[in-house]
Amino acid sequence: MKQIIFLALVILTLTGCNNAVNEEQKQVPVVTDEMMETAIIYEANIRQYSPEGTFEAFTKDIPQLKQLGVKVIWLMPIFPISLTNRKAKGDLFIHDIEDPEERKKYLGSYYAVSDFKAINPEFGTIEDFRNLVKTAHDNDIFVILDWVPNHTGWDHYWIENRPDFYTKNAAGEITDPLNEDGVSVGWQDVADLNYDNLDLHEEMISDMKYWVDQEGVDGFRCDVAGSVPIEFWEKAIPRLESDRQLFMLAEAHEAELLKGSDLFDMCYGWDGHHQMNMMAKGEQNAQGFAEYLTDMATKYESDDILMNFITNHDENSWNGTIEERMGDAAEALLALSYIAPGMPLIYSGQEYDLSHRLLFFEKDSIPKTKGKVWPLLEKLAILKTSHPALNGGKNAAKYEVLDSGNAKVLIMRRQKETDTIVFVMNVSKEIKTHNAIEAGNYQDAMSEESFTSDGETAGSLTPWAYHIYLKK
Repeated sequence: MKQIIFLALVILTLTGCNNAVNEEQKQVPVVTDEMMETAIIYEANIRQYSPEGTFEAFTKDIPQLKQLGVKVIWLMPIFPISLTNRKAKGDLFIHDIEDPEERKKYLGSYYAVSDFKAINPEFGTIEDFRNLVKTAHDNDIFVILDWVPNHTGWDHYWIENRPDFYTKNAAGEITDPLNEDGVSVGWQDVADLNYDNLDLHEEMISDMKYWVDQEGVDGFRCDVAGSVPIEFWEKAIPRLESDRQLFMLAEAHEAELLKGSDLFDMCYGWDGHHQMNMMAKGEQNAQGFAEYLTDMATKYESDDILMNFITNHDENSWNGTIEERMGDAAEALLALSYIAPGMPLIYSGQEYDLSHRLLFFEKDSIPKTKGKVWPLLEKLAILKTSHPALNGGKNAAKYEVLDSGNAKVLIMRRQKETDTIVFVMNVSKEIKTHNAIEAGNYQDAMSEESFTSDGETAGSLTPWAYHIYLKK
């Protein structure tokens, strides 16, 4: 009898444990093709996100990001940063600065990694990181790591233990990344990896797989992915996804990185970003953007995803703020980044009207007061996540640029199933008229006003004005 009671207790205990595991598994989101249709991606600059610059400070705000429709959090590199050849300012390195106190304020580039399997203590502990991932998962949000496969910092233990992993000059010295003509790219704070060595492939895949298998991350944003041989990605990605689907983003625009089901899911919409910058400057019109879309349809396959953005960490720090680059066109171009085929990006601080260039090698901080951009992002999120006509994944909604009758007015129709959205935008700083939109009943998604188009009456737009019309 005692044995029977004992066995019953064991069974109950195991059942309870299994139920607990099952409940925990239910809280972990699963990457699917379907989720990519409505996803919005958020680039988290942990160092500059808060005065503390920690995982803990960022984690507190994850539930708020859910209000903006964020489905994927991309963490800029979270790994320790090399001290050797650490960048300071301009052309200076910390070893060029004599004052030890002055040296301390230069934290280096996130992309000069000294250990791919450790946490930068500047951001907190591994437990803090795990809590970030769990909090994201509890909010049905995925977490991807910014991975730096093309180079390491000069403190990485491979420098001493596996020098054969690196590119070398004629004198046998490890080099920083070089252009094809042998001239430095300008990243002297990192050492270039040589993928001719197949042992490097195995080590890199092993380090990436650690974060998937042991820490539960959901994929990677891969830095300068096009500079790494495609043969590596053809080997690495299927192995990384051997147990579950991941979300893979390439910092590249090469279409071959997205071909087939075993490579990247999404790449950068650099051409679209440049088009938007040119439109803001008056160097491009609506017809030019239409030609860009036609070119993309030729260059990429129907299930390829492009990331649409008006800013990111490189653009903000090196090329200027949204206000500097886009001025009065900024709001309309932000809306376009949600309406155009693809997945929209929000960069840390953008949601809080960030108006200064964040320091890259030093501590800085974004504003944390909600202004005009936050409520706009909330409205755009509702549209993106609830309307099939804005699906931007592997089964994206159709799009068509319509004849506006004016080179300075863009009219784009997005359509899927019975859902139709028409986007109208004045690509100039003057008042412009345009052809009537298709006859029917519509609601303006931003003003919520309803109206009927007779298909004949021309429209008029104030400078940089835009409308998002929902067809009823």
